[in-house]
Amino acid sequence: MNASLAVIAASAAALAVLAGCSSNKAPSTQDDGVFTYLLDRKPNWTEEKIDTMPPLPQASNLVAFNVSQNTPLTFAVDKTTLTVGKDGVIRYVIVATSPAGARNVNYEGIRCDTYEWRRYASINDDQNGWDQGSAFDFKRIENGELNAYQAALYQDYFCTSKLPVGTAKQIVNNMEYKRTQSVINLR
Repeated sequence: MNASLAVIAASAAALAVLAGCSSNKAPSTQDDGVFTYLLDRKPNWTEEKIDTMPPLPQASNLVAFNVSQNTPLTFAVDKTTLTVGKDGVIRYVIVATSPAGARNVNYEGIRCDTYEWRRYASINDDQNGWDQGSAFDFKRIENGELNAYQAALYQDYFCTSKLPVGTAKQIVNNMEYKRTQSVINLR
């Protein structure tokens, strides 16, 4: 009997608390000042305009990095082309080289806050300029692919907590000394 009275009393108390939380005020979608509901806000991110293409890569400027032990390709970023934009996009020239010496060269960008990448241009057939016809908009970075170098760059050198890890100079320095995010976070 006492147990059932306790349950009834607890239920009545809970209802009283819930009634106190109710409001007749209609929900608002306007920004109410200091605290706003982030999920209700539309993103206002705008990508910086790319006015000029970077110079073609020179062998002396390439910084190699590891992607996977399973790929025969080698990957390197041209350190003179790496930039961190005000839009949060890290732009760089990537060079993928086969064991036979064939090269794929692209100008790309990685967006840290969305785990996406895009291509701005590829080297042309004559290997003497950029072909912007190969460009495409941002798409999700794929993990686990044999040649998923964008995932390696994002996770090891470029991004942490959905933000660039630092300035272009800091990123290049980390790449040159093979200081990956997993090594830095162990300190």
